[in-house]
Amino acid sequence: MLETASRLFYEEGIHSVGVDRLISEASVTKATFYKHYGSKDNLILAYIRAQDERVQQRMESFTTSAETPAAAVRAWVTALADDVNDPEFRGCAFLNAAAEYHDPRDPVREVVATHREWYTERLATLLQEAGHPLPGDGADELMLARDGAMAGAYAGDAIAATAALQRVVDRVLAV
Repeated sequence: MLETASRLFYEEGIHSVGVDRLISEASVTKATFYKHYGSKDNLILAYIRAQDERVQQRMESFTTSAETPAAAVRAWVTALADDVNDPEFRGCAFLNAAAEYHDPRDPVREVVATHREWYTERLATLLQEAGHPLPGDGADELMLARDGAMAGAYAGDAIAATAALQRVVDRVLAV
């Protein structure tokens, strides 16, 4: 069920996919759906949390396999470039979810905010370990460039967006 919901929510948007369609495509009964999730809102939160876990695991794989913190940041950028150049790419799942939930107090927005805080802190830690004099500022720049690259790649030219992201990363790491 979560796998089906993740695919549909990412490809088509959270609000555009109804419970009946989720149940049909997941080949489960309504009783099974409600037994496991209770509501579409709970399934949406499970989707966002699963995306968060996936991103965190992926980031940790970069940091454990890279020889230096700067190499981990470069591996992260390479992976982002691969992602946004994939024909199935539909933008950032977290930014997409935030766009569908306008109230910052909504539980979905709270999970998105927590994810973004973690992401920024993780990048700041890598930059600090790399010797950056202002790791928090550098992490903010990387997050903004990442957001822009993801939006720009989806709405426009993925090659130009990733090239711009790479230039920002090069400048941040050169400090």
